[in-house]
Amino acid sequence: MAKRPDTLETLLLALELLRRIPRKNKITARELQEQLQNAGMDRDLRTIQRMLETFSEHFDIERDDRSKPYGFRWQEASRGMAVSHLTPQESLLLQLAQEHLRNLLPPRLMQSMSGFFDQARRNLDGYPDNPQSTSLEREWQHKVRVVATSQPLLPPTIAPGVLEEVSEALYANRWLELDYQNAAGKRQQAKVMPLGLAQQGPRLYLVCRFEDFDNERSLALHRIRKAQASTLSFERPKEFDLAQYDADGRFGFGYGEKVRLTFEIETEAGFHLTETPLSRDQDVQVLNGEWMQISATVVDSAMLEWWLRGFGEAVRNIRKTAVES
Repeated sequence: MAKRPDTLETLLLALELLRRIPRKNKITARELQEQLQNAGMDRDLRTIQRMLETFSEHFDIERDDRSKPYGFRWQEASRGMAVSHLTPQESLLLQLAQEHLRNLLPPRLMQSMSGFFDQARRNLDGYPDNPQSTSLEREWQHKVRVVATSQPLLPPTIAPGVLEEVSEALYANRWLELDYQNAAGKRQQAKVMPLGLAQQGPRLYLVCRFEDFDNERSLALHRIRKAQASTLSFERPKEFDLAQYDADGRFGFGYGEKVRLTFEIETEAGFHLTETPLSRDQDVQVLNGEWMQISATVVDSAMLEWWLRGFGEAVRNIRKTAVES
């Protein structure tokens, strides 16, 4: 697995190591390295040794250096990695993060973080045997909610093991063998280069390149019947940017072509556009008490067409002018 010493990976490695250091029996750097390998995190021994040395200087972690290999453990009076001291607001943030990260982080990593999420939930639930526990903590999680911006839909069923294999191949830059069935029911075997994973409403999409092709496609995960991460790795294309792929409207069935969109909309139906504009250069002109004209530079896409049609007769005089990039 390629080593990527960025801040996020360093943080995740530190959390994994701290979580695995015991309180009673000691553990060596080699044993921790083996545990991480089994969890899908391949790190060299020297990196782990350096982090353990740092932990012993800044945390309540004992280092037994009477003989090699050194052993490490949490001090008996230490709180270790317990997170029961989180405030209700921090616990709530962890629960919200769990819902949004569930399908966007490698399953093994989500599983390794389950202790933190469980503790955050217990913090919000309160403890019956704790006289200081109040109903406010228990009520907090019922006072906030992320709501849908369109008709709510149940998430499609993803075949067992598909998300795990896809995320593993995506994380490690490995080729992916797929058995895929498209919306028309046509089934095919394919070898793809996984480049990104995106959640759109209740659906997950894999952005990838098919073998021997240099263009990207988005495949719905619920249409993948089987997936197998290969042992063969690839060099991630430097020119690909998932954020730009999204900005080009590719998830809305567009191809990055920008247009100057102008349309008239009934004031009542379009008032929200004065609060949440279509673009930074949006222009609004009030025609009369019942209609107004909206102009904005947007990416042309099928999703834009569906959005406009959703207003029915409340929208009229739609015009598009190509914008040179």
